[in-house]
Amino acid sequence: MLEDNNVTEVVSVKFKGRGKAYYFDANRLKIAPGEDVIVETSKGLEYATCVAGNHYVSNEKVVPPIRPVVRIATENDRRVQEINREREREALVICREKVAAHGLDMKLVDDEISFEGNKITFYFTSDGRVDFRELVKDLAGVFRSRIELRQIGVRDEAKMLGGIGICGRPLCCSQFLTEFQPVSTKMAKTQSLSLNPTKISGTCGRLMCCLRYEEEAYEGLVKAVPKNGAFVETPAGFGTVTQVNILRGTVKVRLDGEGEAVFKNYSGSEVAVVPGGRPKNGEAPAHVLQRREEPETPETEDEPAAEPVAEPEEEPRRQSSAPVRRKSSQRRGGAKRGERSEGQRREKPERGERPDSQRRDRREKREGGDERRDRRPPREGEQREGAPAYRPKRRRGSRGGRGGSGKPPQQQ
Repeated sequence: MLEDNNVTEVVSVKFKGRGKAYYFDANRLKIAPGEDVIVETSKGLEYATCVAGNHYVSNEKVVPPIRPVVRIATENDRRVQEINREREREALVICREKVAAHGLDMKLVDDEISFEGNKITFYFTSDGRVDFRELVKDLAGVFRSRIELRQIGVRDEAKMLGGIGICGRPLCCSQFLTEFQPVSTKMAKTQSLSLNPTKISGTCGRLMCCLRYEEEAYEGLVKAVPKNGAFVETPAGFGTVTQVNILRGTVKVRLDGEGEAVFKNYSGSEVAVVPGGRPKNGEAPAHVLQRREEPETPETEDEPAAEPVAEPEEEPRRQSSAPVRRKSSQRRGGAKRGERSEGQRREKPERGERPDSQRRDRREKREGGDERRDRRPPREGEQREGAPAYRPKRRRGSRGGRGGSGKPPQQQ
């Protein structure tokens, strides 16, 4: 046996096999799930069914004072319980007749007789307050016991009566729900459901309890995509969101432009909402989309140059002796100016790589730079070593004609 002052050995039981499970002291009894037991309550002895056998719970979860299990139900106890069930059905019929005789606006749902038979509780629903004092007097005179009438809501009514939901399964409230959580229309909007009351309402006429099951997941998904009707920027330009798929995280955008409307689908990460919405006429919208730019590879001369791949040479064409007139824009070989034949084409080097011939030409230009700088005309009395002798340019002729001897004119 576990010896700890912070835990208590209990069993969990339910009354009439429905509703919330309550903790009772095991009272040193070994009780298996599914067994019927007699427990002590504030209203006296009650017949209940065990749903969880002996187990330990912390004292914080137990509401004091915790009441004990009196005994495991015997055959005599089961026979008394069957008699009480028969009395409940008869009492419900009699109570409905009395309600109709008094003309009260109330709907009887169920009734319950205590295990000892000294108290009868009737459950009913009504749109407003009901004065049932005369009804209680009549019922007390018929059953000779204590009468209690308790008003409940429509959700509790569905929990007591049970039924099949629109999903084809038994109602959640009658199976495993112990407490009703608040449900709002906002949950249906968040999940992009139709706001038709017949589609989002349960058997009780209220919003379905299952709308709350996935609310937390949808709240996280909604933040990843823009809302319907938002003005966004896309890789193809600006547009308006016309449709949102929350589960897939995609949006359908109507792009701005003249002429026929263009619709495109994007993921939530490919679009960005423009703050302030669509600008006024004449104002340019702000660019808020962060474009992903691919990093450019820098050009370096240290990388080895790729060797150009020579294309296979074609067979030489047979030259005909007949003269061929060519246009002024064509060269020999039939190619126009600015064009090369297939044999003269070379494979273009990849970006960042240069062929050996270009490197050699650039190296020669750098080495010959000093020589070109030394070709300026020397100053008076200056002669550089190793530099070629300066020769003035020869005139092509005199003013009178194009051709000439190149000699200076004679002095007269």
